[in-house]
Amino acid sequence: MSEGPRLLPIDATRLIDTLLELLAIPSPAGLTDGIVHYTGARLDAIGIPYELTRRGTLRALLRRNLPERRRQNPSCAIVAHLDTLGAMVREVKANGRLSIAPIGTWSSRWAEGGRVTVFTENARYRGSVLPLMASGHVYNEAIDSQPVSWDQLELRVDERIASAADVAKLGIQVGDFVAFDAQPEVLDNGYIVSRYLDDKAGVAALLCALEAVVKSGVPVPMDCHAVFTLTEEVGSGARAVIEEDVSEVIGVDIGPIAAGQGAGDEGVTIPLMDSAGPHDYHLTRRLLALCAQHGIPSHRDVFRFYHSDAGAAVSAGADVRTALLCFGTDATHGYERTHLSSLVHLAQLLALYIQSGPTLREDRQRRLESVQDFSHQLDADQLARTDTVLPDPGELVTRTDPETPPPDRA
Repeated sequence: MSEGPRLLPIDATRLIDTLLELLAIPSPAGLTDGIVHYTGARLDAIGIPYELTRRGTLRALLRRNLPERRRQNPSCAIVAHLDTLGAMVREVKANGRLSIAPIGTWSSRWAEGGRVTVFTENARYRGSVLPLMASGHVYNEAIDSQPVSWDQLELRVDERIASAADVAKLGIQVGDFVAFDAQPEVLDNGYIVSRYLDDKAGVAALLCALEAVVKSGVPVPMDCHAVFTLTEEVGSGARAVIEEDVSEVIGVDIGPIAAGQGAGDEGVTIPLMDSAGPHDYHLTRRLLALCAQHGIPSHRDVFRFYHSDAGAAVSAGADVRTALLCFGTDATHGYERTHLSSLVHLAQLLALYIQSGPTLREDRQRRLESVQDFSHQLDADQLARTDTVLPDPGELVTRTDPETPPPDRA
């Protein structure tokens, strides 16, 4: 008889090393082959088999290791994304500067001043993203009144360039990818600051959780698909990669810390709703209960302007329960800051979830024939309603003696 999920130790140094390795590999959505090779090699080292879709989404399979039963459990899926924000060359100007368009949804405020690499068909070039009016010595106070817009930026390539012809000689063209330097910094107090913690920190936590489960040899009661997607930042992500036997999908992603939000950079943030609507009632409460049972700090939140791979799976038609597990992060889609403790707690919770089995027993069946077997979110007492009894208006208007007590309506 299993004793239930066990809190596993997570190697924090290993987690940081994994994160820095991921951050070292440019992977704006659409330019992700390199990060796929790295992640596949890590799964090989852990000993988890995987397959790739045509575009490179990785579907690893951590198989159940409990004795077979008459009725097979369904599978679960944990999804994190390898792609990041970035940009693409959209125009070569006459003076040799490049106009760029964003890959993913992010503000040009965070692109301005960024150091970048331009990837051509056969080479790479370094450069900086600058506002159109970049020098106070030339434009004086006008530089402070420029609009915030991608149209107000240009990329200066660090080569001898004075014209569009010079750019063409280098092989730089419209459609070339632009990757911004992550510029990570790991501080002694545990804070981690970098671009692209979304979602490379989530990927690092998931890889370390899988490694901890495999090394420990703990029981795994149902097959777990670890899915690494490539297009979450542009909206598709997990739309076509969830297997039919999967009954619940956990998205692993960034949790925005800001005024009015519940996310925190210690523990795990569990949003009950995002832009795709409420996450599954039973699955989210189960994850919160795992946190409470094992001493993992947790934060409840509602994300107003947020999409994830979990939502993408449902919008594609997958009949799955969904939840989202987040590491709390300040300044999301900018120079992001999280704390190592949040990533360790996230990895611990993922390892607990992998050990936990299906959220509801009836999910072992893909279809139920009767509501008698269906779940209840609220019990009968919670649904019971007490009505306020109003007096009969006829009695009120016909009674002549105000001292006469009203009739008993018990």
